[in-house]
Amino acid sequence: MPPAHPFDFGYVHGSVDEDKLKEECGVFGVLGTVDAANFVALGLHALQHRGQEAGGIVSYDPNHGFNSARRFGYVRDNFTSQKVMETLPGALAIGHVRYSTAGDKGQTAIRDVQPFFGEFAMGGAAIAHNGNITNADALRRELIERGSIFQSSSDSECIIHLMARSLQRNIPERMEDALRRVEGAFSIVAMTRTKLIGVRDALGVRPLVLGKLDTGYVLSSETCALDIIGAEFVREIEPGE
Repeated sequence: MPPAHPFDFGYVHGSVDEDKLKEECGVFGVLGTVDAANFVALGLHALQHRGQEAGGIVSYDPNHGFNSARRFGYVRDNFTSQKVMETLPGALAIGHVRYSTAGDKGQTAIRDVQPFFGEFAMGGAAIAHNGNITNADALRRELIERGSIFQSSSDSECIIHLMARSLQRNIPERMEDALRRVEGAFSIVAMTRTKLIGVRDALGVRPLVLGKLDTGYVLSSETCALDIIGAEFVREIEPGE
């Protein structure tokens, strides 16, 4: 059963000093339907034009906890496998397709493929990020100096480490706290054990829309991914929401 209030919205403030649109990427999330990861795979397939290098899905099931699958290549080559999808049970899942940045940052390693996952005192959380964090280098240096150990070269991992250092009481509040320090243009789909969370930068540069299924909710970079799973478009996530 989906929670009564599946969305936690915060207000974040950012600036776009140098948004070069290096990473287009696509994000997608589903809450409140059986085998949510299958819907996410379909949504990512519809968003494939936003990123062809790699893709990933994280799901949560009360009996199996958080599970993740990350692969190089096209969605159709990886997430149509019944064997793979059986490893992603649950009624809550998010996914990400990555746009190649090989010309700027070198060849991508599998550890750079999103969604990223973090385990906190109050439970786990996964994040899929689309955008360009313009102060990522400064944040990374600061976090490493304070003891953070990064597992990837992705700017997006900064958000997980900022959340880990936040003193807020729950994961949505920690995410809001972390994103107050992030500058740039971004949209984010994230999940806890019970919540699907959507965030959009203050200027609304990166797209994010809300959809409704019969038994749940959907967040997506574009409405075309709502259509492929038969979800009803509700509205855009507002800038700064």
